[in-house]
Amino acid sequence: KLVMLVLLIFSVLSWWIIITKYILFSRARYASEDFLADFWESKTLNNAYEAAQNFTLSPEASVFVSGFNELRKLSAARSERNKAETLQGKLASMENLKRAIRKAQLVETDRLERSLAFLATTGSATPFIGLFGTVWGILTSFQEIGAHGSASLAVVAPGIAEALVATAAGLAVAIPAVIFYNFYSNKLAGFESDIENFSFDFLNLVERDMLSRE
Repeated sequence: KLVMLVLLIFSVLSWWIIITKYILFSRARYASEDFLADFWESKTLNNAYEAAQNFTLSPEASVFVSGFNELRKLSAARSERNKAETLQGKLASMENLKRAIRKAQLVETDRLERSLAFLATTGSATPFIGLFGTVWGILTSFQEIGAHGSASLAVVAPGIAEALVATAAGLAVAIPAVIFYNFYSNKLAGFESDIENFSFDFLNLVERDMLSRE
């Protein structure tokens, strides 16, 4: 019963993660598509920033907001110095922007990846937990044999049945966890690629604008 209870807890938590991740990934995908459409239609970065406020679930929108806020800080610092900035200074500012964007990328990746490790743990651990239940059931069968002094089917069958149920339950919990862990890992890789591509595009826009003003 303890083994079955542990497997039930793993199963409930796994399916909760599977369902919530499906909702999160779907909403993030739709939000990103809408944000990117608005971003490329925006005439200025200020307009894109206003549009990004409506897409909080989009990883690209969050990365853009972080980068735009860093640009604001850099512009404010230049205004306080009250002097024209050299090309070398502008390129140095780009390094600050890149670090801010990279940090935002890591934050968004961590947000999307959170709890996936539990699915991996479930997929690898629950078969062994079920196997433990199997061994326990066999031990029970041997105890019954020793107590009754008989190895008849009526004596052995209950313990063996419990053992087989525990094995089946462990596999039933592990298989969906492994399948969806691999599924969401591939989805996460796609998100990381899209975030990286958008970051490059954003940095290129900013750098071209800086160079054009030189």
